[in-house]
Amino acid sequence: MASNARIPARATSPNVALGMLLVVYIFNFIDRQILAILAGPIQADLDLSDTQMGLLGGIAFALLYSTLAVPLGWIADKTSRSWVITISLGVWSGFTALCGFAQGFWSIFLARLGVGIGEAGGVAPSYALIADYFPSEKRARALSIYSLGIPLGSATGVIAGGYIAATVDWRLAFIVVGLSGVLIAPLFKYLVRDPVKKPVIAEAASPQARFVDIVKILAKKRAFWFLAFGAASSSMLGYGIAFWLPSLLQRSFGLDLIETSLFFGSILLIGGVAGVIGGGMLGDWLGSKNKGAYGLVPAAAFLLAVPLFAAGIMSGSATLAFILFLIPQGLAYIWLGPVLSAVQHLVTAETRATASALFLLINNLVGIGGGIFFLGALSDSLVPIYGEDSLRYSMLISLVFYVIAAGFMALAAKPLQREWVEETA
Repeated sequence: MASNARIPARATSPNVALGMLLVVYIFNFIDRQILAILAGPIQADLDLSDTQMGLLGGIAFALLYSTLAVPLGWIADKTSRSWVITISLGVWSGFTALCGFAQGFWSIFLARLGVGIGEAGGVAPSYALIADYFPSEKRARALSIYSLGIPLGSATGVIAGGYIAATVDWRLAFIVVGLSGVLIAPLFKYLVRDPVKKPVIAEAASPQARFVDIVKILAKKRAFWFLAFGAASSSMLGYGIAFWLPSLLQRSFGLDLIETSLFFGSILLIGGVAGVIGGGMLGDWLGSKNKGAYGLVPAAAFLLAVPLFAAGIMSGSATLAFILFLIPQGLAYIWLGPVLSAVQHLVTAETRATASALFLLINNLVGIGGGIFFLGALSDSLVPIYGEDSLRYSMLISLVFYVIAAGFMALAAKPLQREWVEETA
């Protein structure tokens, strides 16, 4: 029987496609992380509380980002993945620029909603394109290279945003970053084309999977749910730390804005890049022998990260804290390559973007929407007890989410071996 599997279009090499997807993902995380480094100036200028900043970094972004990712992923599967990514990049970059014109909480809240709407169409179709261009045995590494957009984009947002805000104004930082993304969008579409399908015999062609059919398939796969909720639990803390650590460094360690941007940006670059690449290599290596490793590797990494993060959070020295944060920052990123690759193997090729979007719906709605707000609200509630150190103890308590994440990832190991979908030639 002829296959419906996609093959790369001749005009786009896998490396060019991966490189451009990485550039887009870097902008994705610049636009997310820039809000964290600018939290101090924004709060001072617009008179916002930690709870309000938690809403801006969390639910304002995650609400539509998570929910719209599902229909946009389905549209990308049915139409053009590269076009969905291109349009999404232009939309979220435009709304990022609009953040620079905010005059109060609700105006910047609405602008962040717009950023979430745009970014909803970026990630799931990108996962699917990478799965189309790279064979199974190289996929975790390819997805890890793509996931470098997280530390690279976050670090760029932190460092560039910090310098612009310290030397000029926080509003200009949003405008510069947003307009840069708008300019990249047409270049991406020019260089990256959708894969084309192999010819199929009409009688042998299987009917297109309906959205409800994809949901039913995933609903029966225990590995999908364990991985999704494990990722969501880790993201509760991961996004929370990424958003609030700059504020912690300024409040509890006494760093200024530029010192904070260099401190946090260096941790993201060194630890984050090492963790993402290492996770992809470990996933492909151990996963080739035992599919359960795609869950067990992240589980071990999360457990190892907890005591190191705790030591860094409670450290009284910025220098010591840097060393203590570096290793767990890498461990916290190890899950990306193995888990994202595993999700691609729980469905057939033509439904990957939809499956990825459903995975992201759980991960991001719980992780981004809940984590950043939870840490901010908990920090506000602890002020009467700990004063300026309330954020420090909020982070310390929230480390429990990595323990929960490790449990879910470990539970996914056995189902992965049964539910893995092997690719046909």
